Amino acid sequence: MTQAHTEAQKTEALIFDMDGTMIHSMPWHALAWSEFARRHGVRMELADLMRRTTGRTGAECMNELFQRDIAATESSLLIAEKEAIYRELFTPVFAEVAGFKAFARLAEEQGLKVGVGTAGDRHNIAFAMAGLAMQPPPLVVVGGDEGLPGKPEPAIFLEAARRMDVAADACIVFEDAPFGIEAARRAGMRAVAICTSYSADDLSGPHVMASVRDYNELISTNFLGKLQAATA
Repeated sequence: MTQAHTEAQKTEALIFDMDGTMIHSMPWHALAWSEFARRHGVRMELADLMRRTTGRTGAECMNELFQRDIAATESSLLIAEKEAIYRELFTPVFAEVAGFKAFARLAEEQGLKVGVGTAGDRHNIAFAMAGLAMQPPPLVVVGGDEGLPGKPEPAIFLEAARRMDVAADACIVFEDAPFGIEAARRAGMRAVAICTSYSADDLSGPHVMASVRDYNELISTNFLGKLQAATA
């Protein structure tokens, strides 16, 4: 784990991105994009598409893939097709990012509010929550099909904070993608980089408190305890 020096600041809530942060789903999203593009005869470079779309809403992703503004009705059908491919691929190997549920439970036990801010749509959210079966469930979940702009715009994270009645600077965002890390910065929130898809260098920034491979690293180093002690 790498950790940056940050000024002691009260923390009231944790906001988690979903794909690649709560669940280890990004390789299967990538495979789903490849299959979806093949079905539609779209030639694309997968790594470039993932770089341009990870953290963005389904509608924004479709516009990027097809390189045109797609009407809402057509976009909804395309999103449903692509995400159905993803869920079919990921279901047999569904897995959390190691230690996530234990870490979220520890946060709840320490009096922190737990929310989710994802560009994923309601169907992928329901799929992830069913697979995780979190106890207790997140206090709020803000999704990418609620009419908010995707990351790197901060709207999704700011809405999660608003619904939890917590100031932005009292939130820590957990993210696995550069657009998400940037969205946290624009929201005025601190961040923890979860390096399941990108390197610590790719997810760096003055607001990034730590960079880890998974939540077991945060648990083993007593991240939450140190966080609370710093502002006690």
